[in-house]
Amino acid sequence: MEDELYEKWKHLVTGLELQRIIKSERVREAFLKVPRYKFVLERYKDYAHVDEPLPIPAGQTISAPHMVAIMLEIADLKEDMNILEIGAGSGWNAALIYELVKNDVYTIERIPELVEFARRNLERAGYDRVHVILGDGTKGFPPKAPYDVIIVTAGAPKIPTSLVEQLKVGGKLIIPVGSYHMWQELYEVIKLDKENKVKIIKHGGVAFVPLVGEYGWKE
Repeated sequence: MEDELYEKWKHLVTGLELQRIIKSERVREAFLKVPRYKFVLERYKDYAHVDEPLPIPAGQTISAPHMVAIMLEIADLKEDMNILEIGAGSGWNAALIYELVKNDVYTIERIPELVEFARRNLERAGYDRVHVILGDGTKGFPPKAPYDVIIVTAGAPKIPTSLVEQLKVGGKLIIPVGSYHMWQELYEVIKLDKENKVKIIKHGGVAFVPLVGEYGWKE
């Protein structure tokens, strides 16, 4: 069963390469090392190779593989970078990030049920250097700042200045910005100086669940 799932996963990765969604060898290798079926609910394992979001606990979703690949390619992660993820979800994206940076990864999740889900998945998969933190992701995680890259896996009404402040100069914030109802534009926000001046590069339309918190949408 595991072999069959992995063959289907490899086929998906090849398809993402042919579409030029996966562009770099490093992202390709990370995807092959961390198949999505290890991070979904048991009843969705047979669909993990399908390029679309899937349900996870608490009414949330695990992102489509193409969307995760796009964000990781934009992030351009290097070994030893200090990375913060907002929205742990299933833990899958954080595991991919770890494979790219080979360094401790911090990921914040506001929903206790998902914190436990992500922790279980990561423990089973052997990612003991991915740290899942229960909290309001819109506030970031100051104890480990500044970060080279912050990746947000939920849609915000605006760019949270709290996250820009926690970037290194030259660091990137990858974040969907737009409406509450799952339609946003993917922003690459580059911090230019210590006064939090930024450059914004837009990467097209996306659809994410809302980023809820003090500097995001209100519950």
